[in-house]
This record gives sequence, structure tokens and C-alpha cells, in this order.
Amino acid sequence: MSKVTTATEAVKAVRDGDTLLVGGFLTAGSPETLLEKLLTESTARGLTVVSNDTGTEHTNMIKIMKQGRVVKVHGSYIGANPVTGQMLIDDPDSVVLYPQGTLAEKIRAGGAGIAAFYTPVGVGTVVEKGKEKRTFDGKEYLLETALRGNVAFIKATIADKAGNCFMRGSTKNFGAIMARAADYVVAEAEKIVEVGELDPELVTVPGIFVDAVVPSDVKAPLKTYV
Repeated sequence: MSKVTTATEAVKAVRDGDTLLVGGFLTAGSPETLLEKLLTESTARGLTVVSNDTGTEHTNMIKIMKQGRVVKVHGSYIGANPVTGQMLIDDPDSVVLYPQGTLAEKIRAGGAGIAAFYTPVGVGTVVEKGKEKRTFDGKEYLLETALRGNVAFIKATIADKAGNCFMRGSTKNFGAIMARAADYVVAEAEKIVEVGELDPELVTVPGIFVDAVVPSDVKAPLKTYV
């Protein structure tokens, strides 16, 4: 059964109050076609966005945020998105920042069914504020809880019609783990092929984790940072 659909149809999965996982690092692996349709053809509001960086001035996430539709952000680097920075200034509780590896592990844990984990990263810094701390073998660790989403938008270099995805190089940043940590996953693909045409050895995300495949329609190629 083909999972190929349109971006317009796919973004209907995002509803008011949802947690949306958005793959990519800056513009590498950013699902811009899906974000554009979320911007122009969806009215979903009150969103919590989980994104490494919430994009740049060249991406659609910043335009969605300017519409006031994002109420909370979980991220790692926000220097390229001034709207996220302003959210943090206006309401510090609206933006939660993590060390990048910690954010990735929180999402990975969410996909693996692990409720929480201990990490030494952030001990003795502002990161530990409000978190449980324990000592193992004489070393202190912080308790971090898992992150999951209602919907995930990821970007694939190639996807087959069953949802198996190949992500080239650094475009797999966050998208590969987010595909396992959401209830509904949409893969935007630069190229869509028939089932069997994608070498199994190249599959980054198995189709079992993907609910819909959408052809990418980014009109102007974005700088990839790779």
C-alpha cells in the first residue's frame, strides 16, 4: 500500500496543542515543503515545537512562529532564529534549552520507550536547575526525561512508496531519531521510488516508522551547511 500523499493532506495531522518534532540542523534536512504547507494551509495553534535550532531566517519555521502559533520550544541552538530568542526573553519558561547531545538522547529515549536517563552533561551548570541529581561510582548525573511528539516532520533524500527512507550525510540530523519518537510521521522526500528500488543497506529509517511520504517541492535550493 502506497504511503505517498500531498503535503496539504499530510499537515492536517497537526492539531491545536500538538507537540511537533521537526528534523534537520539549520537548513540541512529541514522539511521545508511540509513547513510551508503548515504555514499557509493549516490553522493549528498552541504548538510545542521540538527542533534542534528552530530554523533560520531562510526557513519557514520562523514564519510560523511569527504568526504566534508556537507557545513552547524544546531546542539546543537558537542563535539563528531571533523569534525564539525573543520568546526566551519574554517568557523564559516558553523555551527549554538542552545540550545538543542531551536533546538527541531525550528524543531517542522517547522512541525507544525509555522514560528517563541519567547523564553527566550539565552538572554544575544552569542546566541542572530543577533536575534530580544522583551519584554513581562517585560521579554526579542529572535525570533527563524522554521527549515524544504527536507528529514528526522529517526530510529524506530518497523514500520508497512504503516509507523506507535514505537520508544522505548530515541531512539525517535529528530526523532519523524523531521518526521513532512520534505518533504520526511524515517524510518529505527529494525523490520517491517504487518499493524494491531502494537498496536495503541504505535505509536510514524503516518504513514501519513512517505514516506518510510527501514529495519535496522547495522552489529555491537552500544552503545545506554540509
